[in-house]
Amino acid sequence: MKHPLESLMTAAGILLMAFLSCLLLPAPSLGLVLAQKLVASFHLMDLNQFYTLLFCLWFLVLGAIEYLVIRFIWRRWFSLAE
Repeated sequence: MKHPLESLMTAAGILLMAFLSCLLLPAPSLGLVLAQKLVASFHLMDLNQFYTLLFCLWFLVLGAIEYLVIRFIWRRWFSLAE
Protein backbone atom coordinates (compact mmCIF):
# COMPACT_ATOMS: atom_id res chain seq x y z
CA MET A 1 0.00 0.00 0.00
CA LYS A 2 1.37 3.37 -0.99
CA HIS A 3 1.46 6.15 1.55
CA PRO A 4 -0.65 9.12 0.38
CA LEU A 5 2.26 11.53 0.79
CA GLU A 6 4.90 9.31 -0.83
CA SER A 7 5.20 11.31 -4.07
CA LEU A 8 5.42 14.59 -2.13
CA MET A 9 8.07 13.15 0.20
CA THR A 10 10.05 11.83 -2.77
CA ALA A 11 10.18 15.27 -4.37
CA ALA A 12 10.99 16.91 -1.04
CA GLY A 13 13.72 14.35 -0.40
CA ILE A 14 15.33 15.02 -3.76
CA LEU A 15 15.30 18.77 -3.12
CA LEU A 16 16.66 18.25 0.39
CA MET A 17 19.49 16.04 -0.90
CA ALA A 18 20.41 18.62 -3.52
CA PHE A 19 20.35 21.42 -0.93
CA LEU A 20 22.47 19.51 1.59
CA SER A 21 24.92 18.37 -1.07
CA CYS A 22 25.39 21.92 -2.32
CA LEU A 23 26.05 23.09 1.22
CA LEU A 24 28.56 20.33 1.92
CA LEU A 25 30.15 20.19 -1.54
CA PRO A 26 33.23 22.37 -0.80
CA ALA A 27 34.18 20.12 2.13
CA PRO A 28 37.18 18.22 0.65
CA SER A 29 40.22 20.43 0.91
CA LEU A 30 43.54 18.82 0.12
CA GLY A 31 46.90 20.44 0.59
CA LEU A 32 48.71 21.68 -2.48
CA VAL A 33 51.49 19.08 -2.23
CA LEU A 34 49.07 16.16 -1.91
CA ALA A 35 46.88 17.48 -4.73
CA GLN A 36 49.89 17.81 -7.04
CA LYS A 37 51.02 14.28 -6.18
CA LEU A 38 47.56 12.93 -7.01
CA VAL A 39 47.48 14.87 -10.28
CA ALA A 40 50.81 13.33 -11.24
CA SER A 41 49.85 9.82 -10.17
CA PHE A 42 46.52 9.87 -12.06
CA HIS A 43 48.12 11.56 -15.12
CA LEU A 44 45.70 14.50 -15.07
CA MET A 45 46.23 17.76 -16.93
CA ASP A 46 46.06 20.19 -14.01
CA LEU A 47 44.54 20.86 -10.59
CA ASN A 48 41.27 22.06 -12.10
CA GLN A 49 40.64 18.67 -13.65
CA PHE A 50 41.55 16.94 -10.38
CA TYR A 51 39.22 19.06 -8.26
CA THR A 52 36.39 18.65 -10.79
CA LEU A 53 36.69 14.89 -10.45
CA LEU A 54 37.04 15.14 -6.67
CA PHE A 55 33.92 17.30 -6.32
CA CYS A 56 31.92 14.98 -8.61
CA LEU A 57 32.88 11.97 -6.49
CA TRP A 58 32.14 13.93 -3.30
CA PHE A 59 28.70 14.88 -4.65
CA LEU A 60 27.93 11.25 -5.54
CA VAL A 61 29.05 9.96 -2.13
CA LEU A 62 27.01 12.57 -0.27
CA GLY A 63 23.99 11.91 -2.44
CA ALA A 64 24.18 8.17 -1.76
CA ILE A 65 24.55 8.69 1.99
CA GLU A 66 21.70 11.20 2.11
CA TYR A 67 19.47 8.92 0.05
CA LEU A 68 20.10 6.00 2.41
CA VAL A 69 19.46 8.16 5.49
CA ILE A 70 16.22 9.58 4.11
CA ARG A 71 15.13 6.10 2.99
CA PHE A 72 15.85 4.71 6.46
CA ILE A 73 13.91 7.53 8.14
CA TRP A 74 10.99 7.09 5.73
CA ARG A 75 10.81 3.32 6.27
CA ARG A 76 11.35 3.54 10.02
CA TRP A 77 8.86 6.25 10.99
CA PHE A 78 6.51 6.85 8.05
CA SER A 79 5.83 3.38 6.72
CA LEU A 80 2.22 2.18 6.84
CA ALA A 81 3.12 -1.54 6.91
CA GLU A 82 3.53 -2.82 10.43
